[in-house]
Amino acid sequence: MANKVHNEAVDNLFDAILSLKDRKQCYDFFLDVCTMNEIASLSQRYEVAGMLRDKRTYLDISQKTGASTATISRVNRSLNYGNDGYYQVWENLKEKKEQEETQ
Repeated sequence: MANKVHNEAVDNLFDAILSLKDRKQCYDFFLDVCTMNEIASLSQRYEVAGMLRDKRTYLDISQKTGASTATISRVNRSLNYGNDGYYQVWENLKEKKEQEETQ
C-alpha cells in the first residue's frame, strides 16, 4: 500500500508539512488544504489511537469520540499491523516533552 502512495506529489506535500513552524501555521495550512470534516476525521483517528493504546474499550472510545466501530477497528488494525506511524509520533512527543522538562 505504501508504494502506491509514495510519489513526488506526496513527497512535496510531506515536505510542505515538515516546513510548518508552529501550530498556527499548521491550522492555516490544513484549513486551506483539507475540509473541516477531513481535519475532524484525522484528529478523531489520532484520538482513537491514543485511547486504544490506553486499552480503552470500543464502547468507551465510541462514546467519547463519536467514532464508529468500523473506524475504531481500522485504527486498531493500523496500530497492530501498520507502519508504526502512531508509535513514532508518540515517541517523538515523549522525547520533546522530556527535553522541555529538562530545560
